[in-house]
Amino acid sequence: MTKRRSAFASWPSEHATADLLPIECTPSTAAEILEAVPFWFHTFSLSKAAGIYTPGVARDHGYRLASIPESFEDQSVLDVGTFDGFYAFLAEHRGAARVVAVDNEQYRHWVRDRWGIDLQGAEGFKAIAALLASEVRYERMDALDLATWTTRFDVIFCFGILHRVRNPFGLLKVLTGLLAPGGRLLIETAGIEHDAGAGHGAMAVPHPREVNARDDYFYWQFSSGSLAHLAEFLGCAFETHSTPIVDGQPRLVGHINAATPANED
Repeated sequence: MTKRRSAFASWPSEHATADLLPIECTPSTAAEILEAVPFWFHTFSLSKAAGIYTPGVARDHGYRLASIPESFEDQSVLDVGTFDGFYAFLAEHRGAARVVAVDNEQYRHWVRDRWGIDLQGAEGFKAIAALLASEVRYERMDALDLATWTTRFDVIFCFGILHRVRNPFGLLKVLTGLLAPGGRLLIETAGIEHDAGAGHGAMAVPHPREVNARDDYFYWQFSSGSLAHLAEFLGCAFETHSTPIVDGQPRLVGHINAATPANED
């Protein structure tokens, strides 16, 4: 049986981020959307004028904003682990020529275990896409299967995903391989306390459910040095943007640039 969360307002700190993607539907339409979607991960501004927002459970997403370009004009964007799609829709809103959003919908198990809510998958994404008349392309697939794609992207988002895959190096290899020349892979993932910087390659493996109760998909915690070392194996470089503490947990934000082709004789 599906349990439903009440349509309470999300934390005020999320509203400023949500307002970057204005929707401004009518209060009656907003009420219908809130009733139809049983769970929201991202906070969306359905009607800023009426103070109506989706009740996203994610907190403090504003710390990612400094890493997100103000304009994606004429660029192609891939959002890996899109969930409700906020960053994919934001890239489209900021002028991206093409946006692809990918999710294997593993979150359905996570949501069921933590909140007792059964999801079909992509409910929130589809609702927002309809409101925006969005052309973002949604693919239900595992990110590692992107290895078969020949499409290249100028910007790839990998937010909140790297610590939830069993093969993080494999995922980084696939995603950096999808970057167009001069492209950038933006990463946000679980960090470690007292990050010592690029010269130290420490990683942590938490006990099952140690970080989040009823969460069986949290495998790794990365230092900035560990991501720098992994990037070196790929012929790339990782640059740390910030190491914030978010909701009591260390996070790590940075980017990997596309590999520079070796000089040929």
